[in-house]
Amino acid sequence: MKIKKFIKNHRLSLSFLLLLIGFSFFMMSFFIKESDYFWHITAGKYMVSNRTILKEDIFSWYLSNKAWMSHEWLFEVLIYKFKVIFGNYHVIVYAFLTIFSLFCLLFFSNKKNYLKNIPFSLFWIALGLIFFVFIQARPHMISFIFLACTIYFGYDLYLHEESKKIYFLPLIALLWTNFHGGSSNLSYLFCLLFMVVGLFQFSFSKIEARRIKKCQFLKYGLIALACIFCICLNPHGVKMLIYPYTNMLDDLMISNISEWQPTVLSEFSHYPYFLLLLIIIGIFLFSKRRIQLVDFMLFLVVCFLGLKSIRFWSYMYIAMNYVVFNYISPYKTDKGSCMLVCLLGVIFFSVFLLNRENIVKNLEKEMISKKMISVIKRENPKRLYNLYNYGGELIYNGIDVFVDGRADFYSKYNLEDAYNISRLDKDYIKLINKYDFDYFLVSKNYSIYTYLKYSSSYEEVYRSLDVVFYKRK
Repeated sequence: MKIKKFIKNHRLSLSFLLLLIGFSFFMMSFFIKESDYFWHITAGKYMVSNRTILKEDIFSWYLSNKAWMSHEWLFEVLIYKFKVIFGNYHVIVYAFLTIFSLFCLLFFSNKKNYLKNIPFSLFWIALGLIFFVFIQARPHMISFIFLACTIYFGYDLYLHEESKKIYFLPLIALLWTNFHGGSSNLSYLFCLLFMVVGLFQFSFSKIEARRIKKCQFLKYGLIALACIFCICLNPHGVKMLIYPYTNMLDDLMISNISEWQPTVLSEFSHYPYFLLLLIIIGIFLFSKRRIQLVDFMLFLVVCFLGLKSIRFWSYMYIAMNYVVFNYISPYKTDKGSCMLVCLLGVIFFSVFLLNRENIVKNLEKEMISKKMISVIKRENPKRLYNLYNYGGELIYNGIDVFVDGRADFYSKYNLEDAYNISRLDKDYIKLINKYDFDYFLVSKNYSIYTYLKYSSSYEEVYRSLDVVFYKRK
């Protein structure tokens, strides 16, 4: 009887839970096993096997033993442990658990607002298909969850002076700095945002500000200091406070790595982000409610991050989850709402089942074939030149690299030279001679391939699809 009563009283919430399960499975259809995963899991395996935390490079022949900011070490240990437990499907398990946890957090922490207008809630969840379309086994998936917790705790204190949820934020900061240190500074920065906005009280046109009480102000300040302290509790100490800012100011990374590039109107693929901006602005302007200053400032901050780099698009969606629903009018919920939500969940899950073979194929896809790997190992290069995107798989197979996905590590050393060689920019021949490469692993789509193909100094060893392996005569 108790179970029946519980189901009856919470049938709409349970319907949404079913929807989120189906939705999360459906999202696995967009899973991508990209190159960074390979060096992450190799680093995790090394740290678990040797019971140590990597602080120096062990993967590059050129920068061996150089200091390396392994700011994602805990994720790397976690993903390796997942592989030990779940085998070849560990990446899907990780991706499913992180995306499902995120959407459950977004829903249940804001359940009252979700349930007041079912059509808009379904529309908002559907928008997630755009901003989480590239699911990967990378630490930023955990960062999404930490960010959602940070915004949720911050708002809860802003609205309820007696709130104690904010006390969990230093723990979030501690985990964040070790799982994905590059984003952990947001834990105290958003605290400061709520604190500063809470100093104002005014009403101007459609914008309204409400001053918070002294106890709330003190809580934000103390929690921000506690978060700063916790961020320093990592293998690299205080350096982690500066690390994210130096990354965002690195022009070489911003201009060459796709996920770091700014959002611009000239790129058609960037239009979904501008669409989200227009939707949120439209909701603000046409709502009967006044725009709260705290909501508007949060919108401006995450908007800036999204314009600064496309990797922050998802941050806009997560942060606005706690804003936009406040400006949406209630919509009458009828008896068919539960059935509609459940049906959508079943449809999402059915699509996943129909697409499961393609998902498995995606897991088995290789950028570098097993035959190519065996040829490289047979040749045993000492000073291999490889393209940036090939580094992860080479590391995974025990082959020393020139560069890999750790752009922040290579940026001050050889990353620019690696790009110039691949494009035949500047004095590329001088650069090739500088590093004295004995082998090259390149793609037919890059200019360096043309140079190697027609040069009398190099000969082809093996090719597989677009990947070509050369050696110096």
